[in-house]
Amino acid sequence: MSAANDLMTNYQHIITDLTLMMGAKGVFDVEVDGDLLYSKHDTGRHAEPGEVLKLFREKHAADVAVYGS
Repeated sequence: MSAANDLMTNYQHIITDLTLMMGAKGVFDVEVDGDLLYSKHDTGRHAEPGEVLKLFREKHAADVAVYGS
């Protein structure tokens, strides 16, 4: 899964819990540390490549260096 891979590759040092929830009718939600980061149900579309990572940076990691840098 690209969204999970993006998040864990770049921010594994600060994420304590990452949950991807998939369900009936194409539900795709991304929750990080208890915060709903992206919801296909709410937006009516699947996330674009890099969109979930961008949302995470804005909400949780604006001043955090990428892992390994």
